[in-house]
Amino acid sequence: MAFEDIKAQIALLLEEMVQRPADAHEIHESLREHLNELKAMGMPLPEDLVALEKQLEVDFDS
Repeated sequence: MAFEDIKAQIALLLEEMVQRPADAHEIHESLREHLNELKAMGMPLPEDLVALEKQLEVDFDS
């Protein structure tokens, strides 16, 4: 999948988190998958998304 496509999908996931907070766990998993795709492609990860992913992990672990 192209870098721009992954970025677009991540943007959609973030919008879904705002619109459907009850589905945040499922959306978090999708976000994690997309970040892993970027890692696999050797692309730099946006720092704000990395921070968000870490914060979501903390939220779901508590």
